[in-house]
Amino acid sequence: MREGFLTAILVSTSPVIVACGDEKGATQPTVTLTFTAVSASGNHTCALTAAGAAYCWGDNTVGQLGDGTTTNRLTPALVAGGVTLATVSTGTDHTCGLTAAGAAYCWGYNSDGQLGDGTTTSRPTPMLVAGGVTFTTVTAGGSHTCGVTAAGAAHCWGDNPDGQLGDGTMTDRSSPVLVSGGVSFTAVSAGTFHTCGLTAAGAAYCWGNNSYGRLGDGTTTDRSSPVLVVGGVSFAAVSAGHFHTCGLTAAAAAYCWGQNSNSQLGDGTTTDRSSPVLVAGGVTLAAASAGTDHTCGVTAAGTAYCWGANSFGDLGDGSTTARSSPVPVAGGVSFAAVHAGGYHTCGLTAVGAAYCWGENSFGQLGDGTTTGHLTPVRVVQ
Repeated sequence: MREGFLTAILVSTSPVIVACGDEKGATQPTVTLTFTAVSASGNHTCALTAAGAAYCWGDNTVGQLGDGTTTNRLTPALVAGGVTLATVSTGTDHTCGLTAAGAAYCWGYNSDGQLGDGTTTSRPTPMLVAGGVTFTTVTAGGSHTCGVTAAGAAHCWGDNPDGQLGDGTMTDRSSPVLVSGGVSFTAVSAGTFHTCGLTAAGAAYCWGNNSYGRLGDGTTTDRSSPVLVVGGVSFAAVSAGHFHTCGLTAAAAAYCWGQNSNSQLGDGTTTDRSSPVLVAGGVTLAAASAGTDHTCGVTAAGTAYCWGANSFGDLGDGSTTARSSPVPVAGGVSFAAVHAGGYHTCGLTAVGAAYCWGENSFGQLGDGTTTGHLTPVRVVQ
């Protein structure tokens, strides 16, 4: 199992067409796409246009780009099948999306049933999730996927050795099963080996693997059904990463919990936490995203901040130095949304321009190369 996860982010856009050249005047691929959503994961990235067309780039070893091939792509490739999507979410080696009518489709690796089509057969193009459940949101994790219905019922499917499906068992499922416990959710976020969700009242619940305290219940005991995150903090958003989780309050304060060996909790230490701790630095964030070993967020004014591991330039601050508290992303780009992937990060501007930074050996930055970048580079076509 490879590391990574993700969640789609929506912003409003208008078209931009830009021709790119390098500093020597050599012609580079042309930017012709603008996006309304972006989701970064282990080694691939996907995005949506305003018309609902999905594009993906990066690692495609098991068909996670959905273009009908297993060929890696250095720039965005159109997802095949003609399905129009309203959201998209990348997992470690699979991707899922929702139509406006709430039908869920998934593609890519399926060894544990994470595509939800009732099989364990990998698919290089979108397949309809079985069971006839319609969702308002879907989130692809490590090797599992979850969704929430309009009535607040959470369903999950795929890999389940740590209880990450939340159905009270450790049995893999190749189609959606109801999360137990009777909690009504407004949103869920699937991490690599755990899942977290929010109620309408702002209570956070998590389930699955709890090493390092990533479930936030004050213990390191695995849970096969939802447990309340302790500390009394009310959240407006939650993001489950690899071995850690982060959440935002309505007042834009960021809290994180779980593994902290790479300072991914942002509290100025490298001490693991089994309950939420306030991210240091006093930065207020409009959105936050937990990656593999790093976390990123964006302020209401459009400044992106990241913290944690930085070996590949994951933080975008122009260095490879790990940071134990938020540092601004370099380059002067104003973002409407950011999303932390495996060892890379991507963001969208208010006009739908996509930028990525960090590790790029599979082309997951989408700039037409396999060269890593310590600061944001424009995604091109």
